[in-house]
Amino acid sequence: MSEIVVRRATPDDAAALALVGAAAFLESYAHMIGSADMIAHIGRHYGPDAFGRFLADPDCALWIAQLGEAGAPIGFSLLTPPDLPLADIGPGDAELRRIYSLSRFHGGGLGWRLLQPLIDHARAAGRTRLLVGVHDGNTKAIAFYRRAGFVDAGRRTFRVGVTDYDDLVMAMPLA
Repeated sequence: MSEIVVRRATPDDAAALALVGAAAFLESYAHMIGSADMIAHIGRHYGPDAFGRFLADPDCALWIAQLGEAGAPIGFSLLTPPDLPLADIGPGDAELRRIYSLSRFHGGGLGWRLLQPLIDHARAAGRTRLLVGVHDGNTKAIAFYRRAGFVDAGRRTFRVGVTDYDDLVMAMPLA
């Protein structure tokens, strides 16, 4: 297998990020989200334009994982200002908005490789707490975040189409 390279994403990566984002979302949630809602959600949140907006925002940062220097995209992580329903959100907070990889690459350390530069970037920007929202049925992701040092911090409702889903909000101190 080719070497996996994790690097900071650039505006030229928007289409690749959209591809892997849509594929990973579909892999993760096809069992619970209907086709029409899935297609609409992916079109709204995982298109090249959506990633282009994150890439153009100086308050956001993205990393992409690829197979080799010129290889296919297999994962990414996204750091943004927090958009979570916690009463104590403050200027020291940042949100791990997404950390996705194709399921074939789960369990091999890629998640850690995508998480570490995001943590380093948040710390360098003066952030003191990292937040993440994760579907409460995604036990593998929750276990990953707990191993990384996240603890339960609250809950939120996440809507896809006409259906509401329950998310666990988790927090990790960075200071």
